Amino acid sequence: MTVLVVDDSKIMRNIVKNHFDEFGLKCDFLEADNGMTALQLLGSNSIHLVMLDWNMPQLSGIDFLKKVRAIPQYETLPIVMVTSESARYNVVEALKCGATDYIIKPISAKNFKDKISKIDFSKIGKPK
Repeated sequence: MTVLVVDDSKIMRNIVKNHFDEFGLKCDFLEADNGMTALQLLGSNSIHLVMLDWNMPQLSGIDFLKKVRAIPQYETLPIVMVTSESARYNVVEALKCGATDYIIKPISAKNFKDKISKIDFSKIGKPK
């Protein structure tokens, strides 16, 4: 499974990757520090899950989410927002725009595991 970790902070990208390792979830990782780079990586790689920050330069996470959900082949791609944007209206907006789930920073190990374990990976790699 290949996970695209998108965050402008290298430290946060490493934290997200470490959470996968802690739970024994063996993954290959691609990293992007902004939404534009993430779009390029998504278009040229087989990605199974996107872990996405909201606030980034060039293209925000929410704008990345909107662009990706407008592409039919990515309708079922799991995209989890991982962000410090904790206001209820941000969570609602992200879910309305197609986020699979929402994790608020700082990331707790239990919350991370709970959210990731809810994802139906059986649909991954089977675009419509």
